[in-house]
Amino acid sequence: MAFDEYNKYEQSELVQKWLRENGLSIVVGIAIGLVGIFGWQQWRNHQARNERAASQLYQQVRVALAAGNLPNATRLADQMKQDYAKSPYAVFALSDQARQQVQDKQLAEAEASLQWAQAHAVEPALKALVELRLAQVELARGNGAAALATLDQIPAGSYQGLAQELRGDVLVKLGRSDDARKAYQTALSTLGGDAPQRGALKMKLDDLAVAGKQGA
Repeated sequence: MAFDEYNKYEQSELVQKWLRENGLSIVVGIAIGLVGIFGWQQWRNHQARNERAASQLYQQVRVALAAGNLPNATRLADQMKQDYAKSPYAVFALSDQARQQVQDKQLAEAEASLQWAQAHAVEPALKALVELRLAQVELARGNGAAALATLDQIPAGSYQGLAQELRGDVLVKLGRSDDARKAYQTALSTLGGDAPQRGALKMKLDDLAVAGKQGA
């Protein structure tokens, strides 16, 4: 028993000595850990508040666009660019704004809106969709080379049918009929048998065939 008591005493002394030598570092470590946890929670809360605010502002953009008030929608979108540039809601807002700008024949403004959205989109599927819309606007502005360059940035498999059909449209404008035919055929191969776009794609291929015969 005495031997056991000695061991207890010895262990107690060793523990106290270790605490005296390392106590400060333990306290500091605990404090840093608590600060880290608190800071992480604060950051998460801040992010959540920002997303809620960005979402609310985006809804205001949508309301303004639905009412045909493009100047107000643009003002709100500009505020989102300044205050919530890292939020996907800002990308949504600029993309929606660009759609209205296209309808209003403001193609240069639409291109600028989509270029901003492209630069700030993080999620791959969203970025690919923005690039698809940007290429459409670039084609509408007569800049086929820029449209092709934008389409080249879309990852394979992302909106492949739409991207290949648009590539075909661009190549037709550039006078590259053979390449356009390949793009249309690729787009057609991605569609199901009952897809409504099949009819339009077949018409485009037929038009290329007729043009080829006439040019022969």
